[in-house]
Amino acid sequence: MYRKNAALLITVGLLCALEYLQAGMIAFASAPIRGEIDASPEEFTLVAALYACIAVVVISKQRWLVERLGWRNFMLGSISIYVLGAFVCGVSSDLTAFTAGRVVMALGGASFMTSARLMVNFLPAGPGRFTGVKVFATGLASGTASAPFISSMVVVEDTWHAIFWVLIGGALVAAMLCTRFLPTAPAPLEDRTPSSPANILLLSVSSFFLLYVLQRSYYDFYNETFILVAFALLAALGMYIFFHAEHSKHAPFLKVRDLMQPRYVLGVALFCFTYVVLGSNNYILPYFLQTGLGYSWDTIGTFQAFGLGGALVTWLAMAALIPKFPGPKKFFVLGFAALISFGCLLSSVTTDANMWSNILPALFLNGCFVMLVLATAAMQTFRDVTHHDTLFAHAYQIKSMLGQIAMAMGTAVATLFLQWRTTLQYNNLNGHFAAGDPLYMEQTQHLAQALTAQVGAGPANQIALSTLAQSLHQQSTLVASMEYFWAVIVVAIIALGVSVAQKTFK
Repeated sequence: MYRKNAALLITVGLLCALEYLQAGMIAFASAPIRGEIDASPEEFTLVAALYACIAVVVISKQRWLVERLGWRNFMLGSISIYVLGAFVCGVSSDLTAFTAGRVVMALGGASFMTSARLMVNFLPAGPGRFTGVKVFATGLASGTASAPFISSMVVVEDTWHAIFWVLIGGALVAAMLCTRFLPTAPAPLEDRTPSSPANILLLSVSSFFLLYVLQRSYYDFYNETFILVAFALLAALGMYIFFHAEHSKHAPFLKVRDLMQPRYVLGVALFCFTYVVLGSNNYILPYFLQTGLGYSWDTIGTFQAFGLGGALVTWLAMAALIPKFPGPKKFFVLGFAALISFGCLLSSVTTDANMWSNILPALFLNGCFVMLVLATAAMQTFRDVTHHDTLFAHAYQIKSMLGQIAMAMGTAVATLFLQWRTTLQYNNLNGHFAAGDPLYMEQTQHLAQALTAQVGAGPANQIALSTLAQSLHQQSTLVASMEYFWAVIVVAIIALGVSVAQKTFK
């Protein structure tokens, strides 16, 4: 099986890995990239919103384009556009060029993961197709684990452009392999799904405003709460109208009506929930490790890669167990138990925490959670729609579209929570940062005395004040992060209870 379909299997794993690599590397290295292209956080937010918006639209059109171009032409065209966009990003030195490159990358590469999963159905049903699913999940786990390590290495070496050369290399290999097995013929005219330009425009505008508001809320939520919430609700209404219109049509662009089955609806809800948690954790963890615990950029990248390697280890164990014990409920229970344990380990850390004994086990459990829940949901959600290629394609497209929004929502939730709790904790701790406070005076004098011999009395007092101010910020970040992990524990306990009680995925 592996030798006969080697080109297909490698392509499936590579395309899935590329999607998670590009998302993970650019997210992890966003701060250094902003500095290199002279972009403010707000401007970089617009780039991210543009990418995600285009991704939603491109994913929605994936099947429509395949039916008209044929699989090989579609994939070679998509990869060519993606390579062009990555090249523009790789040679960019300002915000305009980088933005253009990311837009072109989204046009070409946003559907990579969706296409990879649909290619698995080229394999015959049974053990052969499960082999394809295993390779797909291995690509997901490998890309997720590799992203922080690669991005931290290239940033430390001051070669952030190398991120895009890595992506170009992987995409070119995938293009060569695609020519080996993909069919060239377009779908017959009678089998092609129709499209509505008005509905696509509605989807584009709604998804952009929803994603942009989510990204913009990082900076303006507490100052412009009403405006942001109002625009978010209007954008969500636009998304609802799009899906409602597709549900009502006799010949829809996406077969929403045929997908309204309990298994699919619950599965997509589970996907979205997991993506929200994943987006939140991906934002919190680097900030917590760098600002709260003081670890360096390359150390964080390396240990996050080790931790996310838990996803790969977990999947290898699952792949061995699933044929003998296919019931999904135990994997969901184990996944949310891993998330609870992840939160428990990080909710009580201190500034002298050891990376190997205190942090790495938690990061490993986070990787276990991702794979236990996502991989199991992927195998169960689409079980009732695999009998029809177009229906399965539309099911996976809708899941991927909502996944883009859920990840952005998770990042927004984590950002707002951290801003709220850090400000509150900073104000609480700042009450001791006053000339009349005994603790403050004691610490200031202690530091100044220790430094006077090296720098003199005047500079020693200034350094002591600066050190205490930095410690205040670190402590407030640490406490706020610990509160976030307590919130994760509560959410995971609720999810665990739902997993035990539900009867759809037995």
